[in-house]
Amino acid sequence: MIDCFKYRDTNHFSELVYDYVEQNENFDDFISYFPSLENLEKQAADKAKSYPASTRPILVEALRSQYAYVETSQQTKDHIEALLLENTFTITTGHQLNLFTGPLYFIYKIISTVNLAEEMTEKYPDKNFVPIYWMASEDHDFEEINFFDFKRKKIQWSSEQTGAVGEFKTEDIDALIPQLEEVFGTSKRSQELIQLFKRAYLEHSNLSDATFYLVNQLFKSYGLVVLEPQKASLKKLFINEMKTDLLDQKAATCVEEQSKRLVEKGYQLQVNPREINLFYLKENERLRIARVDDQFQLVDTDIRFTKDAFLKELEEHPERFSPNVIMRPLYQEVILPNICYIGGGGELAYWLQLKSFFDKQNTPFPVLLLRNSVLIYSDKTEKKMKNLNLSLSELFLTPDQLAEKQTHKITDIKIDFSQQMDFLKDQFTQLYQLSQRTDPSFEGAVAAQEQKQLNGLKHLEKRLMKAQKRKLKDELDRVLSLQELLFPNEGLQERSLNFSEIYADCGSDFIKIFKTQLKPLSGEFTCLRLDVYNSIKQ
Repeated sequence: MIDCFKYRDTNHFSELVYDYVEQNENFDDFISYFPSLENLEKQAADKAKSYPASTRPILVEALRSQYAYVETSQQTKDHIEALLLENTFTITTGHQLNLFTGPLYFIYKIISTVNLAEEMTEKYPDKNFVPIYWMASEDHDFEEINFFDFKRKKIQWSSEQTGAVGEFKTEDIDALIPQLEEVFGTSKRSQELIQLFKRAYLEHSNLSDATFYLVNQLFKSYGLVVLEPQKASLKKLFINEMKTDLLDQKAATCVEEQSKRLVEKGYQLQVNPREINLFYLKENERLRIARVDDQFQLVDTDIRFTKDAFLKELEEHPERFSPNVIMRPLYQEVILPNICYIGGGGELAYWLQLKSFFDKQNTPFPVLLLRNSVLIYSDKTEKKMKNLNLSLSELFLTPDQLAEKQTHKITDIKIDFSQQMDFLKDQFTQLYQLSQRTDPSFEGAVAAQEQKQLNGLKHLEKRLMKAQKRKLKDELDRVLSLQELLFPNEGLQERSLNFSEIYADCGSDFIKIFKTQLKPLSGEFTCLRLDVYNSIKQ
């Protein structure tokens, strides 16, 4: 069973997300097109004009070598080979290398990408559309990715390694196996999860290879192509753009100007550009590059390069140069025949800072699409909601709002002084008229007295509400406890649950279940009841 809500009605996203999903004209200057099947076809036509035919065999060869030693579905193989054809385009999502995929929205991102590619292929059979997962293997924020939660228990990998996380060795991750065996349990599906974890992390030497294996295992039957961008052959395609950033700092100028215009429209910025938006990869380190006079310095080291020596380094070893959050989207769009990027609200926010930079680089700016967001609940939860006279929409309220609304529902006392306040305002209207006929200087005193009495009524209303909440505490606790199960720590469920919790009940079919229900272009938040989903004791 599915219920859908407008994003604005969920109260869990930013104003930027609400306006973008509603296709507010505020964004006309910051995007190529709003997402739709028709606009994606237009984007494909734009991309076809600029994407070099010579790039395709380099991309395909990189993917062939990457997939040479893993079990690959025929559909994925066909998708890789189709990238040689000029009528093939990609739809891409990207994410960090979270341990065991991290939050559940990682799964939703990829399903959104696969579904949109399939929908475009069906709508435009003269073209091919390939779903891509871009591994953020060069990221260095290990503390953001080294854990996942299972039934509110944190499984965390500790390591003293530094540098790009994709290169982190997984040899010490076996220390987590006893903890997994304890929390997953002994059921057949629990054992499947443990074996999947072992094959991914204990049979592969680094985090990048482990994540590649894991995502391929989960999504290979849907033709997903996983791309590891840290390859010399692919970085070589991006040399000109990296050289421009080192020498001319176009990114900083363009992004700062566009960011200023976004702020003027009332939106929060997600990222800030640097003068140089590249890192240098060196011996388990990812070092920021700074321009010092006519030389380049690796920040927090004494290492400096002359301009000529650094440009020579770039030409000979492009794989040692790593784009930051500003340059990574451009790198993606240079090496892929991409027409759409699918991401969360934060990702859309920083992409919306980038179009003028893309224009300067003569690279088409992709269509941006908000990934599907989902709240899942069980049939048991639905029964509890009915017993408590709760609707799904009410569960999206803040706990204070929900408690107050529920109190109004179940109390036999009317806790609403709006009628008394209206009556009071009418009385003071007469006093205002009287003061104007006698001495207008008394108007301020009348206003002060009116506000004092209105504040008194509001205070009495709050006290009465508080007293009723105490009286109805047991029932309100049940309501708030149910809300907490669906919205852990007052946040969206998808930001804390891991797929393993769903797998424990649904098995490997869990992806098929979501895939059948999620519509990437719907522009709505999805609430999905799974009769088999009982792993959270709802």
